[in-house]
Amino acid sequence: MTDTLARAFELLDQGDRGGAIAILYQATEQGAGGEIAGLLAELRAEAGEHEQAVALFTRALADDPGHGPWRRARLSSLMQLPARREEAQRFCAEILAQRGDDPTAHRHMARLCLEAGKIEAAVSHAREAIFLAPHDLESLGDIADILTTAGEPLPAVEALAVALAQAHPADPALPFAAVAQARGWLALAEPAKAATSLRRALELDPGDSAGAQGLLDQLEAADAPADLPATFVRALFDTYADRFDRELVGRLHYDAPAALRAVLDEQGIAGGRDVLDAGCGTGLAGLAVRDMARRLAGFDLSPRMVEKARARDIYHELWVGELVESLTQRPASADLLLAADVLVYLGDLRPVMAAAATVLRPGGLFAFTCERVDQPDGFLLHEGRRFAHAEAHVRQALAQAGFSILTLCHHSTRIDRGQPVPGLICLAQQA
Repeated sequence: MTDTLARAFELLDQGDRGGAIAILYQATEQGAGGEIAGLLAELRAEAGEHEQAVALFTRALADDPGHGPWRRARLSSLMQLPARREEAQRFCAEILAQRGDDPTAHRHMARLCLEAGKIEAAVSHAREAIFLAPHDLESLGDIADILTTAGEPLPAVEALAVALAQAHPADPALPFAAVAQARGWLALAEPAKAATSLRRALELDPGDSAGAQGLLDQLEAADAPADLPATFVRALFDTYADRFDRELVGRLHYDAPAALRAVLDEQGIAGGRDVLDAGCGTGLAGLAVRDMARRLAGFDLSPRMVEKARARDIYHELWVGELVESLTQRPASADLLLAADVLVYLGDLRPVMAAAATVLRPGGLFAFTCERVDQPDGFLLHEGRRFAHAEAHVRQALAQAGFSILTLCHHSTRIDRGQPVPGLICLAQQA
């Protein structure tokens, strides 16, 4: 066996891979396992022949079950075989049961969980893989794609930012990692940053093996978005949660909850209602109307915001959810719907108005604020990454959803750069 290995390595050093593989195969046919089977498995995996590689790694591991590199390599080859996903998951779980600090196993388990729809588990394993191998650029590119697909692009771009800054320009994984970073930036509604990452990938690899040019072409041809991605909004408010009340109320003089309550009082709206606080944030709007509520429920896209709202102990029910989906899934469940500073993250308001009509009972009320743009119709995404809406667009969207307007007036809910932000405040009633 020693002579066979020595001759195989000699042939490999001479560039004769075919000759090395031939003598290794001859040895395995004569019953050799261990290092001979392991080396041959590595060569088969490098050639993309993963079925053979798995069989050979299995044979090698029969002689040395605790050989970590072979175990990881066998798992990596299994991951290339879609028909063997269940086997891959069992083997991955076996590795983690023995070595919970194996970053490769955590990365592959993250992918397997994502494919199985187990999003929380996928994110957990991906984060652990980053913690265990924060500088492995090839691994981080794959983990970033997993996190972005799972709706968590912020930790993806954060992990890659550090690794890319420290990477050697000749690292072959760098262009692929830069493209993965671009996908994360796109999910965070940062097209300029995405374009920078894609151009870097092209500079490093003019042959574009990572597929940067196609993404860049799509990005440059894209129209302005009709809505901001949910991943951007969630990441924004997850990051902002701990200082939200202090920044918004203290520095920006935010008054949307108080203004909505004032409109309700001016219209003589009585209490004893089932109230739904959409995009509840830390619960400021809930505080403003809790004495009107027979039952107060709320939801937000940001899990950390929901945690802050739950700590106020004023809601009967709270959950993490997307705006339109959460409204349409609970038909005729509310008498009063609030949306304080929520519609600024949506462009076209027609879908959310239709969803609002769905969640409200007949005669139900929708009280909301939005930012205002002085143009004939439509909406505008301004540099603050928030949408401003023409009054005509708001009126049209409400009318199409079957609402009648009780009040719609100009009102600024916050200060930006020392100036009031033009806005609208509205109370509408379902027919």
